[in-house]
Amino acid sequence: MKILVCISSVPDTTSKISFTADQKSFDTTGIQWVINPLDEFALTKAVQLQASGAQVTIATVGETIVEPVMRKALAIGANDAIRINANPQDSYTVAEEIVALVKENGYDLILCGKESLDYNGNAVPGLVASMLEYPFVNACIGMEVQGNTANCTREIDGGKEKISVSLPAVIAGQKGLVEENELIIPNMRGIMSARTKPLTVKEASSSSAKVNSVQFQNTPGRGAVKLVDASNLDELVRMLHEDAKVI
Repeated sequence: MKILVCISSVPDTTSKISFTADQKSFDTTGIQWVINPLDEFALTKAVQLQASGAQVTIATVGETIVEPVMRKALAIGANDAIRINANPQDSYTVAEEIVALVKENGYDLILCGKESLDYNGNAVPGLVASMLEYPFVNACIGMEVQGNTANCTREIDGGKEKISVSLPAVIAGQKGLVEENELIIPNMRGIMSARTKPLTVKEASSSSAKVNSVQFQNTPGRGAVKLVDASNLDELVRMLHEDAKVI
């Protein structure tokens, strides 16, 4: 079985987020990049399936800055990597590149996180499945592959749903696809082997971005806090009505 795991490179949660002077793009200066956490659950599941003979390829749409993160994914256990040399302008562009890769190589299973934790678009997996006309399972928190069938458990409002799909299919996972204690921390052997594993650079097949970012803004800081004595309920009601306008 050939598995493609889609990997996003996102800023570490401890990084300070800022934008360029014109507020039109994200300022990458001094940013520490990591594997998108939800993609890491998908990657770990794919590596576990190697025990049954699966071949695991990771793919990232991005420029050279993403390669250290891809090497970490190889150290975790992927067999090889493909970097599609393009600026991931929007979800549609990324999905188109992944689809072209799948059509070229004929993967049996496409795994990814349900969204990246930078823009939280939650769009790429569904777009890929739609373009390929493959079955799609979103918010997957459990999966077992038996022959040509993936038996999945997905999270829904108020509960869980069990569903089976025929391969090839697109599965968008999240926390629960594997347990957190199953996530693989690369050891020295994995790090050394990652240096010799194939990392192929493929030129982009298209540049049909559908979204243009006009401006980014940081979230506003917290306003001043007004304290009201617990015995002065009339003043509290007045402030909620006249100042905050919530009652």
